[in-house]
Amino acid sequence: MLRRSFLKSTALAAVATLALIPAAHAENAKLKIGFVGVTSGPAAAWGISNQRSMEARAAWLNELGGVQIGDTTYDVQIVAFDDQKDPKRAIAGMEKMAQDGVHYVVGPNVDDGAAAVRPVAEQKGIIYFPYAFPKTLYVAPASNAILGMVANYQSGPAIYKYLMENKGVKKVAFVAANESDPLSQRDSGIEAAKALGLEVVSDKVTYQVDTTDFTPVLLPVLQAQPDLLVLSGVSPANAPQLIRSARELGYEGLISTETAQDASVLAEGAGDLAEGFISVGGASTEELASDAMREFVERYTKMFGEYNDESNTKVYALEYIIETLKANPAAISDVEEFKKTIDTFEAPNPFMVGDAKLRYVGESSFGQKRQLSVPLVVNEYRGGKFETLFVAEVD
Repeated sequence: MLRRSFLKSTALAAVATLALIPAAHAENAKLKIGFVGVTSGPAAAWGISNQRSMEARAAWLNELGGVQIGDTTYDVQIVAFDDQKDPKRAIAGMEKMAQDGVHYVVGPNVDDGAAAVRPVAEQKGIIYFPYAFPKTLYVAPASNAILGMVANYQSGPAIYKYLMENKGVKKVAFVAANESDPLSQRDSGIEAAKALGLEVVSDKVTYQVDTTDFTPVLLPVLQAQPDLLVLSGVSPANAPQLIRSARELGYEGLISTETAQDASVLAEGAGDLAEGFISVGGASTEELASDAMREFVERYTKMFGEYNDESNTKVYALEYIIETLKANPAAISDVEEFKKTIDTFEAPNPFMVGDAKLRYVGESSFGQKRQLSVPLVVNEYRGGKFETLFVAEVD
């Protein structure tokens, strides 16, 4: 009898103890956000910046206790897939996201991949945020892709106009890799340059992405004596090689690109010869960066041992996804609800000083809001790092 009473008391005590455990150690639900993009090969820096930005921000949010969407608190889980800059692998990556129940995906990073995954995204109910520029991705009837950065046909005219007004540029030449992305960006750049009244002195020269000797590529271009040499759609791996070759051939004019670059790669591959190189940069300058942005940079650097300025832009996609879901919790599993929220969505921008807002733009370029509003920051490479040349905005 005593033994039975003891066991009963012990059992009740155990139940009481267990009842306290969930309150102290309850796990949050998981909010899976995907990344499909290039993290290997010559263009790896673009995708690595994406993935690391997402992982650094997700870890920070989870450390703070997760994100509350409606009545549920979630830990953010990043599901990543390296598409190796191959459209077929990008499709496979997007299909994997669908199988894993992921409705929101950042990437792909290049035009071919972003176009290739469109059917899967639309059929499987996935909103994706490419870093790719074809307008067909964002113009109706397309509705599932949202441009994650400033496009070259938005940044190009701003750069050319600035250089015309401040550096006296009159003649421009274009060089591009013989791939669809760079060629498309070259064509957009040529159109913008001509519209501004610049003389385009070379626009047909291309190179293979595995080129190691750029001297024969650049000779005919530089013989046209441009004031500005535009490296259309150039990858972070090819940029320093082209810059070095141009300078070693005696070219003293300006060199620019509308793609984001990696300062450490430029320093290693071109050194002082990269001085003055102009590229699109991250979305925060020292003047624009909030305390939260500074903390993000610190956390990213501590987590990965280095920082890429492009992550100032790449940090935004995850933030937009989470804040839009907060504005309409029904969108957690229904991307049509997400789309309904886009037109009126507005939230504080944690990464900029003042009263800056997160909002969707793109009506001027696409006829609908299918672009993240991030500042257009144009950088100049100086002394081993990027310095801000000017800042603009895109509608």
